[in-house]
Amino acid sequence: MEFVSHSEFKKEFDGLLKKWPSLKSDLERLKNVLQQVPRGYPPGIVRISGLGVKTEIYKVKHFRCKDMKGKGSHSGIRIVYAYLPNEDKIEFIEIYYKEKEDRDCNKERIENYYT
Repeated sequence: MEFVSHSEFKKEFDGLLKKWPSLKSDLERLKNVLQQVPRGYPPGIVRISGLGVKTEIYKVKHFRCKDMKGKGSHSGIRIVYAYLPNEDKIEFIEIYYKEKEDRDCNKERIENYYT
C-alpha cells in the first residue's frame, strides 16, 4: 500500500506536530491499521458520502495520540483520506483538531483533487 500526503495535509500536520510531537509515530500506527483495513471500521473510521465524487473518502474519528494523556482514541484529531483501491493507494487530504463542533471535511479541497 502506498501512502501519499497532499501539500495542505503536510502543512496542517506540521502545525499540529509542534503541539503534539508523538503525532508522527501515531500516524505511522494508523498507516499500519489502514494497510490491513483500508476502508476502516465503524465507528472509528467512516466513509463520507454526499460529496459528489466517485473516489472513496473516509474520516478517522477515533485517532489515538500518545501526547494527549487520558484521551485514548477520543483525542479530537480528525484525519480525512481518499482510498484508491485500483492503485492500492491512500491519499491523506486533511488533518485537524476538533475543538467544539466537528465538521465533515473540507469539501472544496476534495472537489479540487477528485473531480
